Amino acid sequence: MKIAVITGASSGMGREFVIQLCREKQFDEVWVIARRTDRLEALRDEVNTKIRPISLDLTKEESILEYQRLLEAEKPVVDVLVNASGVGRFGRFEEMDTETLYRMIDLNTKAYVGMTHATLPYLQKGSEVYQLDSLSSFQPVPYICVYGATKAFVLSFSRALNVELKSKGIRMMAVCPGWVKTEFFDHAVKDDTITYYNKFFTPEQVIRRALRDMKRGKDVSVCGFSIRAQVLLTKLLPHRLVMKIWCRQQKK
Repeated sequence: MKIAVITGASSGMGREFVIQLCREKQFDEVWVIARRTDRLEALRDEVNTKIRPISLDLTKEESILEYQRLLEAEKPVVDVLVNASGVGRFGRFEEMDTETLYRMIDLNTKAYVGMTHATLPYLQKGSEVYQLDSLSSFQPVPYICVYGATKAFVLSFSRALNVELKSKGIRMMAVCPGWVKTEFFDHAVKDDTITYYNKFFTPEQVIRRALRDMKRGKDVSVCGFSIRAQVLLTKLLPHRLVMKIWCRQQKK
């Protein structure tokens, strides 16, 4: 049985991955993972591929173990893995509660590592892994410091593991968009700490670019010329200056 596994599939980028991958590829099943079962079941009306909703909270280690047991029982070939679960919170570090901080770290890093490690034995030559990352991964970001740090982890993890998996013919890519208007902002924005957003993209644009970049053999996908130019500048300029520019944009 050939399947795709997509986390964070109940909304936003994960949901768009489901839709576009089902247009591009043939699967026997698509395993969609998130906490909201009703949202996952609704995907059956969006695509022609068989959808298997799996309700899991990936901040909990027992959820990763449950997923691992399901793989062991079914023994599928995982043609595509998409780690698109994630959460963010904008604001001053000192004003955030530790539960919020730990949830960001658990969902944005530990869940990616756990899901990838559990899935690896079921990947084969030609399999693809998409790790949903962020433009924040390329620089330190004041007032989004923990979120940005988790995304820096994902970038480093994805690019390094892509090299390790090359001999097996398995591809891994970090998807690093700028601002994308999704439900992410309903959770991330709680005050006016962050007020400047230079440009928004749609999930459709970002995922379309990611699928194309995977075919081109890239290990990082960045949607939009202006965003790619911004990434280049963050590599050329001292990070102290980059952070100063960011803070000035946010009137800090």
